[in-house]
Amino acid sequence: MSTAREVPSATRWLTQDETAAWLPLLRVGQLLPQAMDRQLRKEAGIRHAYYQVLVHLSAQPDRTLSMGELARLAATSPSRLSHAVAAMEERGWVTRRPCSTDRRVQYAGLTDAGLSLLERVAPGHVADVRRLVFDRLTEDEVSQLRSLTLKLLPSLDA
Repeated sequence: MSTAREVPSATRWLTQDETAAWLPLLRVGQLLPQAMDRQLRKEAGIRHAYYQVLVHLSAQPDRTLSMGELARLAATSPSRLSHAVAAMEERGWVTRRPCSTDRRVQYAGLTDAGLSLLERVAPGHVADVRRLVFDRLTEDEVSQLRSLTLKLLPSLDA
């Protein structure tokens, strides 16, 4: 019996070009949220995760989403979202209410104070997004970025 981990012979290793694309993508995936978090903490004292929740709620006609859908859109676990919403509820930015027809479902809603915070913080955040991402890309590259991310999302957003 071998103690070494056996690797299937059918493993499709990354090519040199794929590795050269993959490793920087990993770094961007790690560093970009950290940079967004730094800017939002400095300017508004909030975390990027909170900002995302506020943005997703503000995008709804009634500024309300189920907690499950909000967790999916914010790419976070229900538990993490619950903690974040509780903290934002204490600050008066978000409210929570149960669904009238299904006790298992709760809704999060953006308050006027939360919308006011978002409106105050958004210009600095957008400026940082532009500085870190879009100002570095051509129009064609922005289109390619959109196309590539939309192609990757379905396999990740399952």
